[in-house]
Amino acid sequence: MKSGVLNQLTQSTTKKLAVLIDPDSLDGTQSVDRVIDRCNEAGADFILVGGSLITNGFWEECVSYIKSRTRIPVVLFPGNLMQTHPEADAILFLSMISGRNPDLLIGKQVLAAPGLKKSGVEVIPTGYMIVDGGKITSVMYMSNTTPIPHDKPNIASTTALAGEMLGLRVIYMDSGSGADRPISPKMIREVRKAVCAPIFIGGGIRTSAQAKEAWLAGADVVVVGNAIEQNPELIFDLCATRSQLLAEKQVNA
Repeated sequence: MKSGVLNQLTQSTTKKLAVLIDPDSLDGTQSVDRVIDRCNEAGADFILVGGSLITNGFWEECVSYIKSRTRIPVVLFPGNLMQTHPEADAILFLSMISGRNPDLLIGKQVLAAPGLKKSGVEVIPTGYMIVDGGKITSVMYMSNTTPIPHDKPNIASTTALAGEMLGLRVIYMDSGSGADRPISPKMIREVRKAVCAPIFIGGGIRTSAQAKEAWLAGADVVVVGNAIEQNPELIFDLCATRSQLLAEKQVNA
């Protein structure tokens, strides 16, 4: 069985950048190349692959092609049961703990579990929390769930705590692809105080300054997708900011 991604998350205090690739948003391998080349050059930590729909039939080819072009760990961020792939390094096995849809809390996972066990892909139990990002996003619509209010950090922190107590190893907070605003630093800080598990923060992050705010507030991994699709050069700014935070930490140690 492949292993190692969860160890990277739990045994390192270094801030990390994950670049999210949605096959629906890319036009074939040339679009993938533009993103992957910059991930390799700048030194992104993870490449997440997933989306709420995947309508273009590019899923399997996309994952295989990315694996052929990089040594960066490729982690699946599935929007449905079909979004699995044996070549991936790991999969975030999502349980949507922010909603009350039983299918997304445990139902779909029961159906997916046998196939995942056979695949040999590292499975990372992940508490998935949708936070209001100022607009209805694809994940909100497709999941038929109500997001955590943007100004209710106490709901987010207690939800994350419950997820950790249930044995989930990672907390992923997401305001959705194309959100008008990212998750607030205040909410991230409250969740960070509540849990020891690694925290992913995604949705609405468009600048290195916003990524820095999330990292400083307690995010272990910042996930950026849409902004990089529009401007792959942003990866260099994000990685430089991450490196700057590491250098400042070493100086202050």
